[in-house]
Amino acid sequence: MAVSNSRPEPTAEDIKTYYRDMLLIRRFEEKAGQLYGMGLIGGFCHLYIGQEAVVTGIQAVQEPQDTVVTAYRDHGHMLACGMDAKGVMAELTGRSTGYSRGKGGSMHMFSREKKFFGGHGIVGASASIGTGLGFAHKYNEDGGVAVAYMGDGASNQGQFYECLNMAALWKLPVLYVIENNKYGMGTSQERHAAGQLYKRGDGYGVPGEQVDGMDVFAVREAARQAFDYIRSGKGPYLLEMSTYRYRGHSMSDPAKYRSKEEVQKEKEERDPIERLKALLPAYKISDDDLKAIDKDIKQIVNEAAEFAMESPEPHVDELWTDVLIPVKE
Repeated sequence: MAVSNSRPEPTAEDIKTYYRDMLLIRRFEEKAGQLYGMGLIGGFCHLYIGQEAVVTGIQAVQEPQDTVVTAYRDHGHMLACGMDAKGVMAELTGRSTGYSRGKGGSMHMFSREKKFFGGHGIVGASASIGTGLGFAHKYNEDGGVAVAYMGDGASNQGQFYECLNMAALWKLPVLYVIENNKYGMGTSQERHAAGQLYKRGDGYGVPGEQVDGMDVFAVREAARQAFDYIRSGKGPYLLEMSTYRYRGHSMSDPAKYRSKEEVQKEKEERDPIERLKALLPAYKISDDDLKAIDKDIKQIVNEAAEFAMESPEPHVDELWTDVLIPVKE
């Protein structure tokens, strides 16, 4: 199913809001990359740089009762959900002030308050958990939609198809979002996935669309159509976002499976932030407006890093908390 090209014209406030949201994600991720290089972030760390338009566009049309779950490339989703940059950075650096008290790290943090049900390291797990959240929305009759993000590699997992079958059968309010950044870890999509990903739900009657995931307004309008369909009670919907990550799969990945020319071409021709900036003259948004936003974002990110560095590491007693629920005799 092709996405309709007819969509409301963006306003100047839309452009400034989305520019700010995408810039926050990018600058935050760049800072996280620096801290990782300094040895201040341990374990795995998967950056969202290049994919900012996907989560920004979808979040723009969500309702307060909606829930979100994603995979391990999750920092951008957290920030888009309104989670505090200080708490996210503190968790990345393993500090007790982090969202999971320093025990979840880059891949596993949650915010019940923001209805963000975590990043998950198991490939395809977000589809299963998202389907469960969709079941909860329907059972509770709260009008919410579960947004389940996953990568192109995760769309090959068997549990994804089990979820499509269940969600279609029970008409669960789930929006499955495949962030197709062209590589499943280090394997190109052409080598790991047969057919077109947005058609993966065809056999279950789940409609799908392929969207330019580097255009925040294309994402926003495709998401709006999908949410309208789901909230009408028709069941799940699938969106394949054609996007691109500029960095390696994780910080330890040199990404030698693709050429520098390929990455540079994506940056020059499709960068979501630069494409948005190209609209500024038509909406009379001045350089001073952007400088003010840039300054604000820089301060937020620097303060988040300072907060993380000044926060204590978890006490050794935390090794025994949140592991098992004690059974009372």
